[in-house]
Amino acid sequence: MTGGLTRALRVLLSSYVATGVSAGVGLALIAGTAWLLLGQYAASVVAVGAIICVPPDHAMPRRGKLGSLLPAAVLGLPLFAGVQLLQDQPLHLGMLLVPATFFAFLAGAWGARGLPVVISIMFAMTFSMAVPGHLNDGSLLATCLYFGSGSLIYVIYATVSNALLNGRYRSQLLAQSMLALSRLMRTQADRFDTTTDTPPIGELMQKQALLAEQLQAARDLLLESPRTPRRQQLAAMLINILEIRDHLLASELDLDLVRSHPEAQAVLVEMHALLDLMADELDRHADDLLFFRRSAPLTDWRPALAALNRMPQVQGRALPEQGPSLTTLLRGLTNRVGLINDEILRVNRLARGKVEPDLTAVRTAWKLFVSPTSWSLRPALVLWRWDAPPLRHAIRAALAVGAGYGLSLAMPWATHGYWILVTIVVVLRGSLAHTLERRNSRVAGTILGSLLAGAILATQAPTLVLLVIVPLAQAVSHSFAIKRYIVTAVSATVLSLVQAHLISAADATMFNVPERIADTIIGVGIAWAFSYVLPSWERSQIPSLVNRALQAQARHAQIALSLGQFTAVDDEPELEWRLARKEAYDSLSALVLATRRSLVEPRAVRPALEPLEQLLSHGYQLLAQLTTVKTMLLMRRDEDQSDIRPALRFAAEEISGALRNEDSGEESPPFVRVEWGNEEEFSDPFVYDLRPWILRRLSLAQELADSMRLDANAVLKPVGEPDGSPGPG
Repeated sequence: MTGGLTRALRVLLSSYVATGVSAGVGLALIAGTAWLLLGQYAASVVAVGAIICVPPDHAMPRRGKLGSLLPAAVLGLPLFAGVQLLQDQPLHLGMLLVPATFFAFLAGAWGARGLPVVISIMFAMTFSMAVPGHLNDGSLLATCLYFGSGSLIYVIYATVSNALLNGRYRSQLLAQSMLALSRLMRTQADRFDTTTDTPPIGELMQKQALLAEQLQAARDLLLESPRTPRRQQLAAMLINILEIRDHLLASELDLDLVRSHPEAQAVLVEMHALLDLMADELDRHADDLLFFRRSAPLTDWRPALAALNRMPQVQGRALPEQGPSLTTLLRGLTNRVGLINDEILRVNRLARGKVEPDLTAVRTAWKLFVSPTSWSLRPALVLWRWDAPPLRHAIRAALAVGAGYGLSLAMPWATHGYWILVTIVVVLRGSLAHTLERRNSRVAGTILGSLLAGAILATQAPTLVLLVIVPLAQAVSHSFAIKRYIVTAVSATVLSLVQAHLISAADATMFNVPERIADTIIGVGIAWAFSYVLPSWERSQIPSLVNRALQAQARHAQIALSLGQFTAVDDEPELEWRLARKEAYDSLSALVLATRRSLVEPRAVRPALEPLEQLLSHGYQLLAQLTTVKTMLLMRRDEDQSDIRPALRFAAEEISGALRNEDSGEESPPFVRVEWGNEEEFSDPFVYDLRPWILRRLSLAQELADSMRLDANAVLKPVGEPDGSPGPG
């Protein structure tokens, strides 16, 4: 298959499209059945009840699926009924819309779980406005029963569908994690080669953050109840993917130092090519999972990596300050790339059934590494602070909807004014970056969607055809809501216009396209304007994110440098380290995403970007150093560790103290000279004394911890300090 066709198939076979297709099929079944039994009007209202439950419907663990869908159905019904009841009383309807919007947007306090509920609740109200009272053949009670029935049936359908597709979702999310990792690997590989344009470190960190999000989604699903052999196999492969991520991060170590020597260029070019080949292997494994193929055996690249150490251009080249020679540094670099190779081979053997998964690790990990599925009350209790972003965003949204509703009443086409509110709801986001991202896509998508919907309605297609178009548009809209919002904007426009036509049973065969575009531009303008009202600038969140990152790094250092797991009788220390490692990654990812969002904010309110980028860079480097030390300690687990125990303990305390801004109060242990020896005596380029490497990594890790503290101090410097950098506001 060609590259373009393969990429297209990866999208079509992804979990996003699978859930979109599932939603479309469910909507078609529900609306079609209602049309056959109750007629067009009832089918249209039933469809609305189902549609408002679609936003929370994503691939997720079976255990929390019902709980994620119920809030949309339970909260949507009374608001739909309230709008129906007050539809002929504009003032009272506005008095319902504004406070209801405020409380709906408070669901954003629950993060990624709450945002779809916000959309569902707002859709229940705005779509109810599209049901003209004078065309309602039934009573208010009948209309609400149709709506509630659609919601309830869809909740049941989506819960059953998620359970039936659970196995497929597991394969898809693992494949998507592999593809995200391969993209990161190629970006990392480009940094090895000075003959190509080196990607900026910011791009690398952004891909690290996106990979962390993808891996958490995969953890939630793959680590749930791994009781069958297939689930255990996929969960074990995910654990190996996490290890590859660690070794890939560690491959950045010493790279800048090695790149500064022209004689190492030939080796780095070859290493770049080998990393690209390993990324291709990950892509093939992902495609095997998506395309239902059996995995083929892979090539072991260890011999090729070993040959790189013998290239004559780098033999015996000494580096300044009596550190390791260039030969030694390259040997360490090839070994870290070799560890990536080893993990990919393990993934391959697991995929082919040649090795059994580590059931102990799989069964104990799932209880610790999945996101909670219950609706905790804690977010609702802690958001009642004036500086809490969810509270400010709820006020902002309520004011925007109030302004949009008031303006819609003054428009000459006020009967379709709900479209302004729909636009505000889908465009206005908690950050300016996300609002701007959706603004342009919404305008372009609405123009295209309005033209397409107008063409469809102009054909005077029969009701049955329109009832097929609605779920098809729903499927496309839901499939691309996260990945390609402009596609969602086009299909959602078609969905809304055709659905509104079915509900109203209007005599006109076509909506006024210019009016619909004007509504969209007005809604986008209001959302954009109100994004500056009570703003939650990223710099206000930076201090807590920085402190979280420092604390996570300090805890990870203490646990990673502990030798307790080598003498423990259970897996508790190992799991503790994995949890600490996950939090370290997640804290840096959250800081990366906040930093990226701040780039589109007004210059006067941006945080100090340069120290922030340095903090992130040093944070990932510290993670890499400690990951490498951890790997070497595992390689020496059968040896006597007494020779490095004092150095490990001292380094852990120094790193933790620096990050927490505490003085350990201890004197540095006597300096231990690192003897690197004669590299020519090594018979195997991957077998050598690890003690000098461990001591060097510990020293570099301590320096990085000090740098992180200095970076953090610069980031957290209050506004008005001599450098003029804006601080937290």
